[in-house]
Amino acid sequence: MAEAADFQGTSASPARRWLRRTGALLAGAPLLAGLMQLPAASPADAAATDASQAVSGAGSVAVAVNSLTPSAPTEGDTVTVSGTVTNKGKQTVTDAHLDLRVGPLLDTRSGIDSVAKNSDDLQSTLGQEAGDKYAEEFSQLSPGVSQPFTLSVPVDELDLGQDGVYQLAVSLAGQTSTQPWEQTLGVQRTFLPWQPEEADTKTRTTFMWPLISTVHMTAETGSDEQQTPVFHDDELAKEIAPGGRLDRMVTLGKDLDVTWVIDPDLLASVEAMTDRYEVPGEGDDTVVGDHQDVAKRWLTEVQKAVADKEVVALPFGDPDLASLAHTGTSVTGSLSHLKEATDVASRTVDSILHVKPTTDFAWPVNGAVDPSIVKVATSAGADKVIARGDTFEETGLSYTPSAPRPIGGGTTAIVADGRLSTVFQGDMTSASTATLAVQRFLAQSLTLGLQTSRQRSVVVAPQRTPTASQAQTMAEAIEALQGATWSESQDLTSAAEAKPDPAATTKVPSASSYPSSLRKQELPRSTFEQIARTQTKLDKFKVILSDQSRVVTPFGRALNRAMSVSWRGRQSEAAIYRSGVEAYLDGLLSQVRLIDKSETKLSGRSATIPVTVQNNLVQGVEHLVLRLSSTNPTRLEIGGNAYEEQPVTVSGGHSQSVKFTTSAHANGRATVVAQLYTQDGQKYGEPVTFDVKVTEITATVMLVIGGGVLLLVLAGFRMYTQRKRAAAREAAEQEAESGGDDVDGPRNPDAAEERPRQESTDDSRADAPEQPSDPAPDTAPESADPSGTGERVDR
Repeated sequence: MAEAADFQGTSASPARRWLRRTGALLAGAPLLAGLMQLPAASPADAAATDASQAVSGAGSVAVAVNSLTPSAPTEGDTVTVSGTVTNKGKQTVTDAHLDLRVGPLLDTRSGIDSVAKNSDDLQSTLGQEAGDKYAEEFSQLSPGVSQPFTLSVPVDELDLGQDGVYQLAVSLAGQTSTQPWEQTLGVQRTFLPWQPEEADTKTRTTFMWPLISTVHMTAETGSDEQQTPVFHDDELAKEIAPGGRLDRMVTLGKDLDVTWVIDPDLLASVEAMTDRYEVPGEGDDTVVGDHQDVAKRWLTEVQKAVADKEVVALPFGDPDLASLAHTGTSVTGSLSHLKEATDVASRTVDSILHVKPTTDFAWPVNGAVDPSIVKVATSAGADKVIARGDTFEETGLSYTPSAPRPIGGGTTAIVADGRLSTVFQGDMTSASTATLAVQRFLAQSLTLGLQTSRQRSVVVAPQRTPTASQAQTMAEAIEALQGATWSESQDLTSAAEAKPDPAATTKVPSASSYPSSLRKQELPRSTFEQIARTQTKLDKFKVILSDQSRVVTPFGRALNRAMSVSWRGRQSEAAIYRSGVEAYLDGLLSQVRLIDKSETKLSGRSATIPVTVQNNLVQGVEHLVLRLSSTNPTRLEIGGNAYEEQPVTVSGGHSQSVKFTTSAHANGRATVVAQLYTQDGQKYGEPVTFDVKVTEITATVMLVIGGGVLLLVLAGFRMYTQRKRAAAREAAEQEAESGGDDVDGPRNPDAAEERPRQESTDDSRADAPEQPSDPAPDTAPESADPSGTGERVDR
């Protein structure tokens, strides 16, 4: 009872607690002797007493406000509050009644924050009851049991005075068996905005509605003509399916007057799902995704939702601007990826949604900025940076200024209101939490509007990826605000063009003021080093391709995704993604290579050596140069020099043999190196090294062989002559024998002997059959096919 005398909203001081305890001891001294004569209490009785005291403590009954309608009442409305009461203690609460109480006017934004922080504190002011006839009674509340309630009070009965925000409390009073007197056992405070008449000067409010997801697509594509995309998971299908997070964002946002802020990567990923796509299966296998209809439906709904609305396109993949500024700029080429991501953003959104987006806004994480972040954010062409009031703090003003702040260099900081932007964070799955968030949002908005009669533009930049329940709560708050009397909607571009408040600060926070909690989540330097390494490999690869777009586009977008804000807090997953992109590129690079060769034998002074280039890609390669070099040109020259180069063009899925002319000067083994180069002189792939064994024939050996051949020719000629003569004699004898039987008179024996000899001298040379030893008329043609690996290469 002594604590009841303390000032409400304050805790008892140590001195006051000591006085109360001392007084209690003195008051109980006369009874001490008598009590000493009584039997000692059993441990069970003592435990029961302690339990009853705990049950009767503050907050033993939880009051939940699940709905409050209307959120911003006007004249003639009836305020209806519904919810539940739950007995959290171990004692039954009896004679309980629930009342609606209106507290004092809250005229500061910090005052609203304080009430929201201590919304169930029994020690704080409760306000006056609306009246017994509007109360609800409970005969008893059993431990652990929840009971619903509904309280309805005409707004005229609440005695609301001037315009502003009033504390509205639902309190439950009752008693227990151990403390049989009425006491407040539970309370829940919320806010009631009150401005029944239209404001003379309304606050122009811009609400950013983000359509952003995490990274889902890889750099890998199929070898078919359509380049079937490969996703590293199928989670995006769940988000865009009916009831999913992104489905709710579109369904809720289409009826709201908001500015859509979209990551083009999300649209590109969903569009890829409208046709054939693949997702991981068991092991290393992939399976065909089957959510094409879901993807088509979602894109159609997005197109309808953004029609006639402002659309702001973030750079492709939503790159982490703060990480780029703090760790990425020290790595060469990092900012070029931001420029590419910005350039492709507009084309992507326009081609899919058929609207021309705005691309001159940059949105760092949580709106936290410093000079380096602003510099990076504007390096790709954006001239407006969305900051937030809790990092871009205002000093010296008693009111919240308009959002635009010129910060120099033609750049404007759009400072979103910190309180309005963060009110929807946290778990919004319970109706009570969501209702309190909506009322707090409206209360802050009205209080801001009543701070001054100046026309102001306010921007609300919520969390990047709201959950479905957060999106639902945001939509309820926006609907209530759009129907309120003190605010009017405005798109983001109009807010940026509003007249800046000359009294507002334009100084960008220093680097030391950047929140350490955000800095710990940034992408490390190794992220940008790996991206740069992968880009270098891609630059080397693309120059040899006949169709560069099949590789440049998927890998370029994958590198944009590797810098995404969505990797914050997921460093291991980010590293796996980046390594997967680089490993896949390495695999493609290895598809164009030189075939290994074993030792080659070279006989004679000169010969050709074939080297085979294999292309296992589906497209042709060109702009390659094959260089064959001799490590010992004094023994073996190639093309008359130490090396020779030849251009290479190979169709997809084929191999090409390139022949090089060699000259040998001495016998022995010479090492030869084959290496592919791009046309700009960069090495491509691994070299192939092999040995050439030279077995050159000397002049002495050639003379010996020549002499032997000459002897063989002379011997053959003599044999041929002898055979011709023998054939002639045989023919003459046969003719003589036949002539002895002639009946026409006597022969002249001398004439008979001369004629066959004359015939053998003339006719036998033409008619005699060819002998085996005669020389062949010509040699067989030399094969033009390249020798295989390890084969002998002849002159």
